Amino acid sequence: MAAEKIVIYDTTLRDGMQGQGINYSLEDKVQIALEMDEFGIDYVEGGFPLSNRKEAEFFQRMRQETLKHARIVAFGSTRKPDGKASSDPQIAALLNAETPAVIVVGKTWKAHVREVLQTSEDENLRMIADSISTLRKEGREVFFDLEHFFDGYKDDPVYARKVLETGAGAGAACCILCDTNGGTLPFEVARIFGEISLAKVGPIGVHFHNDTENAVANSLTAIDCGAVHVQGTINGWGERCGNTNLCVLVPNICLKMGRSATACAHLPKLTSLSRFVSEKANIIPDRRQPYVGESAFAHKAGQHADVISKAPHLMEHIDAALVGNERQVLLSELAGKSTMVKKLAKYGSFDKSSEVVVRLLQQLKLLEEQGYEYEAAEASFDLVIRKALGLYTPLLELSNYHLENYKSGDTPAKTVGRIFVRVNGNTLMGAAVGAGPVDTLNNALRDALLPLHPFLKKLKLTDYRVRVLNPEKATAAKVRVFITTSDGERIWDTVGVDENIIEASWQALVDSMEFAFNNEVDQASEK
Repeated sequence: MAAEKIVIYDTTLRDGMQGQGINYSLEDKVQIALEMDEFGIDYVEGGFPLSNRKEAEFFQRMRQETLKHARIVAFGSTRKPDGKASSDPQIAALLNAETPAVIVVGKTWKAHVREVLQTSEDENLRMIADSISTLRKEGREVFFDLEHFFDGYKDDPVYARKVLETGAGAGAACCILCDTNGGTLPFEVARIFGEISLAKVGPIGVHFHNDTENAVANSLTAIDCGAVHVQGTINGWGERCGNTNLCVLVPNICLKMGRSATACAHLPKLTSLSRFVSEKANIIPDRRQPYVGESAFAHKAGQHADVISKAPHLMEHIDAALVGNERQVLLSELAGKSTMVKKLAKYGSFDKSSEVVVRLLQQLKLLEEQGYEYEAAEASFDLVIRKALGLYTPLLELSNYHLENYKSGDTPAKTVGRIFVRVNGNTLMGAAVGAGPVDTLNNALRDALLPLHPFLKKLKLTDYRVRVLNPEKATAAKVRVFITTSDGERIWDTVGVDENIIEASWQALVDSMEFAFNNEVDQASEK
């Protein structure tokens, strides 16, 4: 008998937004929901319609969208104690959201029933049954979240089972066991699942928080024990330490467990989905995130790179392309000829004895002696390679720039600047006022170039980092500047080095734009 298909339920737009520093506009939420639909997420939880106007407007907006697969879910809780679901504002808000599915949270831990709801265990069961059955009668598909299930089960397994059986008996399409405090470990998940009679309660799902770094492991354990529905968020964001990371869980389900899920057919879109959600949250993607991080398939040592060139499967657990990522062979003082041959492969056929390989290795070592580091700035070294091969197309030639910082009284300091550049023999001028010199340079350069190069509108600087290389020189020290740039689909890093922080920033800034420009030139020549 074939294993049952796993349902993927995403709560990025509700639980994920409870993470520190994470917020989305209404338009962001709509766009993220559409991307999740494209990826094959089964259910997209949109938020709590009673919390604020934006949440309620989201559900209105989504009714105007045509989704290919996903179902939008409104989130709420059971009715209040000693009332009726038919007249409860929480239940009314769920119905007014007009989503095809709803999810209702109910208490499982007796301590919460007594101290938070301040009611009896029996009334809590009536609240659950009344809420679910009322929503079912209105034609909604109802999921039941058993809040604090694992803590409640450890406290009183008999009552926790009663809550579970009540939810299933009232008509919940799936009962979801929640580790709300995030403190449960995989062996406990396996034990508790072994003590529950799944045949009595129908489909079981799970919702784990990551407070012990076990959310993904707990979810995989639960699936192995019979769960058919898993909840999580893109990039694992959420309250406190976050939730189950769907960017790790989904490929593990599809590629490691061999289980079926609709999203399995769309795994090559996973990396772009992860980065899209990061961009909307204005959060720098985690380089070391499994599967979708920049470092997930990055190799640094020369010996490793040599193995990669001969037999990639001996150094990587999967092909990066399966999840839409790509292999990186990093350039550093550890780089050998195999690494350089690998970096040059996209420009032609080279071997270890090629003159350009030897020359570039020598150049790399000289540049690193000056303070440049290309391990974390692959885009800048791509420009070095292009120049060595005669494949580089300059974006601009600097004539001059002038920056002036000013501050008046208690007002924030500002920088005003202007820049003159030459493009195709013509002198262009740009001007801007910014929060600081680098911001002003960036804006002034765009002001000058945008009329000729509209592709620059897509570029967004997502990170700026400065490292002092010789602090003993104090204010005359040499600095290394890294800039991270995104065009919404891919991310790249560039580097600049100088005793003058503005000059180092200028180098990294221009490289970030020239890397994008040269790729634009390549694409145009292929058409």
